[in-house]
Amino acid sequence: MTTHRLLASARSFLFVPGNRPDRFDKAAAAGADVVVVDLEDAVAPAEKDDAREHLRVWLRAGSTAMVRINGRDTPWYDADLALVAEFGAAVMVAKAEDPAELRRIADLHGGLAMLPLVETAVGVRASTAICATPGVVRCAFGSMDLATELGIDPCDREALLWARSALVMASAAASIAPPVDGVTTALRDEDTLTADVRYARRLGMTGKLCIHPSQVRPVHTALAPSAAELDWARRILDLARPDGSAAGVDGQMVDAPIVERARRILACS
Repeated sequence: MTTHRLLASARSFLFVPGNRPDRFDKAAAAGADVVVVDLEDAVAPAEKDDAREHLRVWLRAGSTAMVRINGRDTPWYDADLALVAEFGAAVMVAKAEDPAELRRIADLHGGLAMLPLVETAVGVRASTAICATPGVVRCAFGSMDLATELGIDPCDREALLWARSALVMASAAASIAPPVDGVTTALRDEDTLTADVRYARRLGMTGKLCIHPSQVRPVHTALAPSAAELDWARRILDLARPDGSAAGVDGQMVDAPIVERARRILACS
C-alpha cells in the first residue's frame, strides 16, 4: 500500500515522543495504522536536536513513521524538513495555516505526503485552501490548541462543533479523505474515548489521534460499522434497482446517494 493510500484510510495515528527512542518500537507494535514521531510539543527545546537524531537512526534502520515537525517560526523547522526530505517521510504539519508553506513542503523529495494539523482559528478559517493544497492527503483537528486559543473547554463538543464540521466540509470540497479527530486525554477511560470517537464519526470524521497504545483498539472498534449498519447496507444493495433509479425499501426511498452510502459502509467493514 502506498503512503498516500495508507494515510487516507488510516483509523488511528499514535503519537510517540521523539525524545523517547525506547518507545519507538513499542509504538510500532501497538497495532496503530500510523505511528507519528513527535518532534514538536512532546519534546523540550533542549532535546529537539537529539530527538531528531534518534528518529534519523530509527528510520535508517528501516522503520516507517509520520513525523510531526516543529513550526515554521521555530529554529528547528529547517532541520526537521531536511530530515523528512532525506527519508521521504510523511509529514504532520503543526499549526497549519498557510497553503504556501504546505506547497513548499510538498515539493520536497519529489512530493511528500502531508497531514496538516489544523489547530488555530486562522487554520480553521483557511481549511478550504489547506485541504485543496497538492500533497495534502487529509487534515487533522488539533482540538486542544484551538480550545486554548478560544478560551473554551476542549471536552465541550458543542463549543467545537463548528470547527470540526468546517474541516469535514473542507475535506469533502477538496475531494480528499475525511479528517482525523483530535486527541482524547482521558488515558484510562475507554467509555469517554469511545463516545468521543462515535461523536466524531457522526460528524463525518474517520480517524483519531491517539496518545497511548491502549487507545488504539477502542478507536478501531468505535470507527467500525455496527452490525445493524452492515445489515442495512447489505439489504439496500440487495434490493436497489440495477439502473440506479429510485426504489422503495422498507418504506424508505432508496436512490443513488443512499446506495453509495451503503457501499461506503460495507467498504469499511
